[in-house]
Amino acid sequence: MAADLGDHLRAAFRWTDPGDGTGYLVSNRSGWWRDPVILSGLGDALGDLFRDAAPTVVVSPEVTGFLIGPLVARSLGAGFVEAYRAGARRPIAEPMRWATVPSDHRGEEQRLGVRDGLITPADRVLVVDDWAATGAQIRALRELVGDAYVGAAVIVDECPPGVAADLTIRGLLNGDDL
Repeated sequence: MAADLGDHLRAAFRWTDPGDGTGYLVSNRSGWWRDPVILSGLGDALGDLFRDAAPTVVVSPEVTGFLIGPLVARSLGAGFVEAYRAGARRPIAEPMRWATVPSDHRGEEQRLGVRDGLITPADRVLVVDDWAATGAQIRALRELVGDAYVGAAVIVDECPPGVAADLTIRGLLNGDDL
């Protein structure tokens, strides 16, 4: 990753106090999407983390994954498949394959699904997301795509080292960078 992109990511990021008295800070990544330098370099930077693995498809969970996943797919010359959260909207009309996320970074169980038939046994799947805190979503997506999984590229990797190694997570930044 070019140092310039890392500098832009750090400068555009904010921790926000929601004012609820808990002292818990919320990550505010909206500055990333506003910065044209970040948007123009993010696909290549994340794609470079796994370019040698020759992914044929990028899978990303909604919501921010739908923004950065296509940037990475374009950089890699790969396709893009959305991973939807169950219950977030009306049901998808096509048949879906689902995996359960036992506990995400908020401690809540959720389900992620992709449309049937969009991932084939011949595919090499790269999961792309903005942040990995526990690896729970990535683990569920790895289960969903099976042997096609090659790893996960994230902007921020906050996972414990053992989890990151087990799930082959590579990040542009770690939590201490922010």
